[in-house]
Order: sequence, then C-alpha cells, then structure tokens
Amino acid sequence: MTIYKKNIIRVFDFLFSFLGLIVLFPILILLFIIGFFESGSPLFRQKRIGYNQKIFILIKFRSMKKNSKSVASHLIDNSAITPFGYLLRKTKLDEIPQLFNVFLGDMSIVGPRPCLPNQKKLIAERKKRGVFKVKPGITGLAQISNIDMKTPTLLAKKDLEMIEKMSILDYFNYIYSTFLLILKKKL
Repeated sequence: MTIYKKNIIRVFDFLFSFLGLIVLFPILILLFIIGFFESGSPLFRQKRIGYNQKIFILIKFRSMKKNSKSVASHLIDNSAITPFGYLLRKTKLDEIPQLFNVFLGDMSIVGPRPCLPNQKKLIAERKKRGVFKVKPGITGLAQISNIDMKTPTLLAKKDLEMIEKMSILDYFNYIYSTFLLILKKKL
C-alpha cells in the first residue's frame, strides 16, 4: 500500500471514527451502563499487536466474565461469555469502542484484525508476509470471507491479499460488506 493510500485512508479513519463516536455516543453510554450492571466492568482492555508489531491497548465492550483467560476467542469456552456479551458479540456492538483506537491512530477501520502477543503462529505467518506494515483494523477481507484466527496461515495469506489489492473503493466495500453481514446474522 502506498503512502498516499495510507494517508487518504487515515483521513477517512479519523473522520469516520470521530463521526461514529458522536453519532453512537448514546448507544455507547447505554451499553456501558448495561455492562456495568452485568459485570461491574463494562470495558475490556487487552494488549494487541499493531503496526510494525508495536503493542497497543485494544478497547472493547466486555463480553466474557472478568477472570477469563487472555486468549483468542475461539479458544475460550462458550460458558465464559456473559448473556449480555453474547448479544454484544452477535450484533458486533462489542467492537464500537474500537472507534477510539481508530481515532487515536492505533487502528484503521479496515485492516487485518489485531492479534494477541501469545498467538505466536499467527505472528510468524504475518511477519513472514509483511502484514504488520499496515495498521490493524476492525474489519477486512478475512472477516467478510469468514476466516478467523483458528487458521493462522490462511488468515495471514488473506490479510496479505487485502493489503496488496487495497484501494479506496475496497476500503468502502469492506465496510459496506461488514454491515451487510451483520444485518444478515441478525435476521
């Protein structure tokens, strides 16, 4: 991805995250309050690997019990997910606080999903392909292709495919496709 594309995408990321936080503020407050009553700690902060393998703190709404292990979601037993957390995950509302990460510049709206420091295989696969040369994102080609962190090699390959072909039109297409997928899952 060229520096020009990265700069244009950063402008869109900044604008969309800023507007998203303003428009979604009432929903953020409501989900925060509900989460507070369920767990006493509605926000979940976790170390993730970002741009150039720099560690940053990802912010999400808590969907699992407080003392759950800090591992990839597919490695957690479903009993660790709270009732409200199940709703948050199904609707992807747990992802809304990541707009703060985008606003601050740690993430992009579109990019490879940020991995945990303990996901050694995925880190190695992404490093080998140069995936860490772009900011991680909330959504991307792997997410709309239903590829997750259970298959690290396939995921890294799909991440690289997205990075190599990324255009401004693709950026908007991935966002649009993500919304369509969320709507289909809710119906």
